[in-house]
Amino acid sequence: MTNIQTDDQLEELLSRPLPGDVEAVRALTGDLVILGVGGKMGPTLALRARRAIEQAGLRKRVIGVSRFGEGGLKQRLEAAGIETVSADLLDRAAVSGLPDAPDVVFMAGRKFGTEGSAHLTWAMNALVPALVAERYKNSRIAVFSSGNVYAHRSLVQGGSDESTPPAPVGEYAQSVLARERVFEYASQRYGTRIVLLRLNYAVELRYGVLADIGGKVFRGEPVELGVSAVNVIWQGDANSVALQSLALASSPPAFLNIAGPETIAVRRIAERFGAMFGKQVVFAGTESGTALLNDAAQCHRLFGYPSVSFEQCLQWTAEWIQQGGASLDKPTHFEIPDGRY
Repeated sequence: MTNIQTDDQLEELLSRPLPGDVEAVRALTGDLVILGVGGKMGPTLALRARRAIEQAGLRKRVIGVSRFGEGGLKQRLEAAGIETVSADLLDRAAVSGLPDAPDVVFMAGRKFGTEGSAHLTWAMNALVPALVAERYKNSRIAVFSSGNVYAHRSLVQGGSDESTPPAPVGEYAQSVLARERVFEYASQRYGTRIVLLRLNYAVELRYGVLADIGGKVFRGEPVELGVSAVNVIWQGDANSVALQSLALASSPPAFLNIAGPETIAVRRIAERFGAMFGKQVVFAGTESGTALLNDAAQCHRLFGYPSVSFEQCLQWTAEWIQQGGASLDKPTHFEIPDGRY
């Protein structure tokens, strides 16, 4: 596919199972529960799992849990064969009443809006994991974390790998580390098998670092250079790894970085968009020579390189912006170096 013109085409591509996904669902011992399915990545992960199960000829259920504040999402998921449960994961009674499942993907969390409402971010990122870990102590759990648990590094150092000690900057990143520690505690106490997925940055055409930079270049807005470089991975590939990573779940927990293989300079990304759009790029700030970088070599050894390359992501994003494609209107704020989200 050289051009993606509609949201439906994009959703189909994002949820199209890879062979590894089909094998992963064959290995599931029963139903799959996805907690926080209403977020940016959750709907296409649920659809990917459902389609993989159908391709494998299995009868397993995919159950998506969310508050379902977005109009129409619950109905769209149900129309695709995904069962839904409306629940507030901060409600202990609601969590206790969630369906049993031997395999769980945890995607719930809060990032933006932390400044001024840090208490809610900590509740979502530390209290909710405690409730979930207790409820699903006998399940395997793949937990979405973030590369934000690492410190920024100089470009000559390269990215942090799974052995790098956490050094979170800012309350959001600290609360993400709290999420990890709560799940680690549950794993140690109950023997729960867990894999913690440190992701940065998933991209699709309506959201992500590339959409942020490309949109600014297209509109003639300055591109900040304070964070000098990024790693990106196609959201479909990140979700594929999440499904397959359940096989890695262990006690104590396993850790897995998820990112693309390249470290790409922000300046270079902006210049590439400028050339594609025929626009002069406006920069702001100075390049610090540091960035939040994630070494995902272990992920690539286990699951292969992403099926969608950085170059393809860049091309698709440029075409999407030029044709006036929809935006989720949720800037990543990747360019903020002090972790104040």
